[in-house]
Amino acid sequence: MKDRIIRQRLLNFWHAVFKSWYFRPALCVFLLLFVYTVFLSNASVWAHAPLDVTVSEKGEKSTGLHAIWHDERGESDIYTARQANELGEFRTLETAGSTGLSAGVFWSHFTLRNRDSQPTTLHIEYVDHQLVGLQAFSREAASGDLYHEISHLSIYEPFASRQVAHNRFVFPITIAPGVTQELMVRFDVGDLGVAFPSLRIWSPQALQQNSKGETSLIAFLFGGYFLMALFALVGAIAIKEKILYIYSFYCASKILVWGTVLGYTHQYLMTASSHWGYASLSGAVAIMAGLVFARTFLETRQFTPKLDVLLQLMMLNAAFLIGCVLLELKALSQISMIIALLCYPIVVPIAMTRWRQGENAAGVFALGWATLVLGLLVQAMRDLGFVVHNPVNYYWPPVASFVEMLAIMGAIGLMVQRLRLQKDRAEKKYLQQLEISKSDLEELVQSRTRELEAAKTRAELEARTDPLTGIHNRRSFFEESNRLLKLAQRKGISLGILMLDIDRFKSINDRHGHLIGDQALCATARVISQHVREVDVFGRIGGEEFALLVSADGPGTLVIAERIHRDIAKIMIKSAQGPVQFTASIGVAQLRGQGDVLELLQHADNALYRAKRSGRNRVLEYETVES
Repeated sequence: MKDRIIRQRLLNFWHAVFKSWYFRPALCVFLLLFVYTVFLSNASVWAHAPLDVTVSEKGEKSTGLHAIWHDERGESDIYTARQANELGEFRTLETAGSTGLSAGVFWSHFTLRNRDSQPTTLHIEYVDHQLVGLQAFSREAASGDLYHEISHLSIYEPFASRQVAHNRFVFPITIAPGVTQELMVRFDVGDLGVAFPSLRIWSPQALQQNSKGETSLIAFLFGGYFLMALFALVGAIAIKEKILYIYSFYCASKILVWGTVLGYTHQYLMTASSHWGYASLSGAVAIMAGLVFARTFLETRQFTPKLDVLLQLMMLNAAFLIGCVLLELKALSQISMIIALLCYPIVVPIAMTRWRQGENAAGVFALGWATLVLGLLVQAMRDLGFVVHNPVNYYWPPVASFVEMLAIMGAIGLMVQRLRLQKDRAEKKYLQQLEISKSDLEELVQSRTRELEAAKTRAELEARTDPLTGIHNRRSFFEESNRLLKLAQRKGISLGILMLDIDRFKSINDRHGHLIGDQALCATARVISQHVREVDVFGRIGGEEFALLVSADGPGTLVIAERIHRDIAKIMIKSAQGPVQFTASIGVAQLRGQGDVLELLQHADNALYRAKRSGRNRVLEYETVES
C-alpha cells in the first residue's frame, strides 16, 4: 500500500511538471543546446592550406582531415606514402572526422607555417585514444628533401619512451621563423579499428594546462567510482547484502575500463607496454558485472522469467568475449563486443517492465542505464563518423557511465542510508588528499620521464658511435648500409663502396706510440668525412680499416676514392720524433644486381688486399683485380 502511494505521488509530480507553462519551452531549448554541443559543435579549424601557427596556440586549431590516404594492408612506409601523395591519391575525409571501422593504416598530409619571428615549438595532439600506433615525419616544404621521422609512438612501447608524457599520443615539433613545415602522419588502427586523423595544435604550456583540467575531471570521476565502491563494500559487510557486493565490484570495474580505454592505465600502472586486449578485457568484465548487477537488482529470475533469458544470453556473450580476449582471438572478440554493445539497451525496457510491476527503484535504475546507453550511442555515432569529434562527446561516455552509477546508487540509497555520513567524511578527506598529492605526482612523473629520455638518448648514441673517431661503428655501419642498399635496389640507384686501410699503421704505433696512432685514425676519419654526403654511410669497421658506402656509379666511386687517397697523403701529425705522414690503400667495388652489403664489402676487401700486395698506397677496383 505504501509503495503504491509513493508511485502515485511520483506520477502526479511528473504530470504537473509537464503541464507547467514554462517546462516545454525550456525542454526544447535544452534539447537544442544538447544536440549542438554533443553533435555539431566543433571549435577546431580544419586547414586545407598551410596553417599559420604561433607560440601561443591553445588547441583551437586542428589539421589533418583534408588529405587522407588509406592503406588497407597496413604495409606502407613513408616512401610509399610520399609516392601516393605525389600521385594525388590523398583525399579529403568525407565523414565528420572518423575513418569508421577499418583495417590497416591511414596517412595524413598537412603543412604548418610559423608566422612568428622566433622558433616555435608546438605539441601536436591526437584527439582520441583508439589507436595502436602513430608515426610522424617532417621536412621543410618545397625543399625536395627526404622526410625524417620526428616521432614514433605505440601502445606496445614503454610509456617512458614517449616524447611528451600524455595519456594520448602527442609529439613535439619545432618550426624555424618564417618556415613552412610539411608533415606526414601515419595512424595505425591494427587489424580493425577507428582513427580520427584530426590533430590539435598546442603550445607546450597550453597543453599542460589543458591536461591538468582533463586529469582533474578523470580524477573526480575515478574518485567518485572509488567512493561508491568503497561505501557499497562497507555497507555489504555491515548488513550482509549481496547486491551491495555486486554493486561495489561493478563500480571498481568502471575504474578499470575507463582507466584502460582513456590511456591512464598505460600511463601510471602498466608503463612497460600495453596491449589491444586490455581494453577489450576490462570492457568485458564491466559488461559482465553490469549484467549480473541488473539481473540481481531487478530480480528478473523471479518476476520476469522470459526477459531473464535475454539477460542470461547477454551474460553468456560477455563470458565468450572474455575467453576470446584471453585466447587472443581478436576478430571474434570484436564481433562479440559489438553484439554486447548492441544488446545493452535491452536492459532499459526490462527495468521499465519491473517499474510497471510496482518496483519504484527499477524506474530510477532504468533512468541511469538509459544515460549510459545514450553515452555509448554518442560514442558509436562519433566513431562511425556521423558526428564531429569534440571534448564534450569524447568525455560524454565516461561521464554518462558515472551518472549511471549515481542513479543506481540512488536506487539502492535506502539500503545504505546509515552509511551516508561516513561517505561524506571519506569523500572530503579523499578530495583534499587528491589536491595535495596531484601536483607532487605530476612533477615526479615529468622529472622521471625526462631522466629516462635523456638516458635512453645517451645509450642509443653510444651504441651506434665509434668512441674514438665519432663516426658509425661496425654495427651501426651495417644497419645504415642495409637500409641504404634496400632503398637503392628499390629505386634503381647506383651504389659503390670504398674499403680503406692505413698503410703500415702498426709501425706508426710501434715507433711513435698509440697516442699518435689514435691521432692518425682521427685525422683519417676527418679527411674522409669531408667527402661524405648526406646520402652516404661512413664508418670504422675495425682497427685502421674504414668503409664508405656512396651513392655513385663506377666512375664516380673511383673519383671519390682518388680524392680521399690524395687528401690522406697530405695529412701531417706532429710527434716527438718529427712530423708523421702516411698513406692509405683503398679497395673499390660496385653494386651489381641484388647483392647484399656483406658481398659488396667482400669484393672491396679483395681489391684492398690486392692493393696491399701490389705495393700499398694505391686505389684498386674489384673488376680490375678480377681481370
